[in-house]
Amino acid sequence: MNARGVVFVHSSPTAVCPHVEWAISGVLGTKVSLHWTPQAAVQGQLRAECTWNGPAGSGGAIAGALRAWSMLRFEVTEEPTPGVDGERFCHVPNLGLWSGRTSANGDIVVAEDQLRHLMATSTSTQIPGRLHDLLGSAWDEALEPFRLAGDGAPVTWLHQVG
Repeated sequence: MNARGVVFVHSSPTAVCPHVEWAISGVLGTKVSLHWTPQAAVQGQLRAECTWNGPAGSGGAIAGALRAWSMLRFEVTEEPTPGVDGERFCHVPNLGLWSGRTSANGDIVVAEDQLRHLMATSTSTQIPGRLHDLLGSAWDEALEPFRLAGDGAPVTWLHQVG
């Protein structure tokens, strides 16, 4: 089952950019060359984005590969496919990697078992903070200035070699 998604590298040091391309190439099995542009939110950093096609689960594999460079800020999305939920992965240096399931319109979905666990293990004062953790609120807040700085940036299209 083929899936598709988007990789947003919101900020990367110049020296790490080739490693990002190699990591994505390794997951998708095809040479990746991204179009890097300056990241206006952080001087001296670059940004790139690309769409990808590959087997279901490739989004997680890409995020796992990019996680090797802890200084990166990135997001990887994978759209839902029949029988497989969509996912979004976010990485921020001081927060680490977060992932969440997504609905067809891109909303984060908090599953019943997650809510039951939260209610069973949290006090009423802890629930709001833990809900924010499940929704990835801290990652969204940290990445939003980088997302805005990328508006209108070029997108590269990638396809896995079959």
